[in-house]
Amino acid sequence: MITSEHITGLILAGGRAQRMGGIDKGLIPFHGKPLIESAISRLKPQVSTILINANRSITKYAHYSYPVFMDETPDFSGPLAGFSVGLKHCKTPYLLTSPCDSPLLPDDLAQKMADELESNNLELVFASSKEDDGKIWSQPVFCLMKSSLKDSLDSFLSKGDLKIDRWFKELQSGTVVFENPQAFANVNTPEELAVLEKISSCQT
Repeated sequence: MITSEHITGLILAGGRAQRMGGIDKGLIPFHGKPLIESAISRLKPQVSTILINANRSITKYAHYSYPVFMDETPDFSGPLAGFSVGLKHCKTPYLLTSPCDSPLLPDDLAQKMADELESNNLELVFASSKEDDGKIWSQPVFCLMKSSLKDSLDSFLSKGDLKIDRWFKELQSGTVVFENPQAFANVNTPEELAVLEKISSCQT
């Protein structure tokens, strides 16, 4: 049985945040505190330890006393580059990934994905969300994967491919559908930030 002790959490904070004017999204205030603090507080009970993937503001992220690792590929290569560095430094059998800008991520993210991975003998499980109209959306940056996938991902990246769904198709992968679509809402604009602050205030 997979428990929190078997899982390392990886917070992805390595993007450009172009739609936010290039501001480092993990450090944007959310209810007066940097967004990454919400990700840390949500993930911490679900994992044994946390890693942070960032490509700037390294000393600010290091303030949280978790290891901070930069992409080993150039030019902000996307989430797979973050996955790669996370797998390289993961010392547990499983790695759970989450972006820094989704402050309402589910408290049972790890548990539900671990159950799916174990029961179907999978290598990787990603989250999906169900909208009010019933439509299912993939949320591929929320993943639970075996740490043994490092060589598979490095081989995939060596071909120059950065498409996350294409890598998933090479694996024994599956998904878990979460009923609350707001759990995966992320911040791409100041307007979205204001909406998420309002939603989270209503939930507390």
